[in-house]
Amino acid sequence: MKPFMKTGLYALLLLTLPFFTDFAFGKTWVRILDFALLYVMLALGLNIVVGFAGLLDLGYVAFFAVGAYLYALLASPHFGLHLPFWLLLPMGAFAAGIFGMLLGAPTLRLRGDYLAIVTLGFGEIIRIFLNNLNAPYDITGGPQGIDLIDPVSLGQFSLNHSVYGYYFLFLFLALGTAFVSTRLQHSRIGRAWVAIREDEIAAEAMGINTRNVKLMAFAMGASFGGLSGGLFAGFEGFVSPESFSLTESIMILCMVVLGGMGHVRGVIFGSVLLSILPEALRYVGPAQQSVFGKIYVDPSSLRMLLFGLALILVMLLRPAGLWPSPERRRELAAQGETARHENTNVYDAARD
Repeated sequence: MKPFMKTGLYALLLLTLPFFTDFAFGKTWVRILDFALLYVMLALGLNIVVGFAGLLDLGYVAFFAVGAYLYALLASPHFGLHLPFWLLLPMGAFAAGIFGMLLGAPTLRLRGDYLAIVTLGFGEIIRIFLNNLNAPYDITGGPQGIDLIDPVSLGQFSLNHSVYGYYFLFLFLALGTAFVSTRLQHSRIGRAWVAIREDEIAAEAMGINTRNVKLMAFAMGASFGGLSGGLFAGFEGFVSPESFSLTESIMILCMVVLGGMGHVRGVIFGSVLLSILPEALRYVGPAQQSVFGKIYVDPSSLRMLLFGLALILVMLLRPAGLWPSPERRRELAAQGETARHENTNVYDAARD
């Protein structure tokens, strides 16, 4: 099949997907598709930090929260500003990028588990800060959050409660995010990220400014999270600290790892799969409830157990992810002398 024909089929599928989904399963599933596209943007942002640069970030949801609360504060009666959507999204991405650099600056010398612990603490600090910043001045609304947020408006057309409108907007931005990620991956800065991921000492010896390159990875990844946060606030019309817990960071990281770290298509696939699978597992088992004494057992309550079991099986059977990059697949398939060469860097070889 010719490339332009294949592209046309993919475009037709994406454009008709919400209508088919509504016809077959109802509008609830169209809304789930909207959230899946949001998670695609979030996972692509985290993939820059974890997949390209090899920096383990467990506090990524903090940047999501920055973008969401900035949009909520400036597009609601909370401050009475009601700024337009096209202005707030870039502001949210920029603010999240600044926070990403603030996080990255003191962690440049940390690696692995130590970096993960610091970023985890940063994410929890932001969540607790948003939760407590309601006295003496009611800035974030505290645990009650912020409601009555203006929906996304394109000119005179408002997307309020329009799952179809949000789908096409999110689809356009998700495709744009994927395009930017792909271009970054094959750019000079993207190759520098990969060099740092593989061997930071060797990368620095080759003249790469590892400090600036790492900061750029944190800033770029965070800006994608801030953009997604603004879209989330406009879509939901309400934000609260409970939406930005550690569980969300872990879920986004699972999307990157399960799909295939460093592979844009794999990350998109993992995001869609992990967004839809927990909802699909709600319908497992019989519809009726069984009664054991006074305890009511609903089979659908086991969905997260099944979800976790599916993740374990996938990582045991497919350690590189469901759709790894060709380079990663080749490394894992290497055997004998080739495997030894793949797993040995220049410093190890010098000591042999």
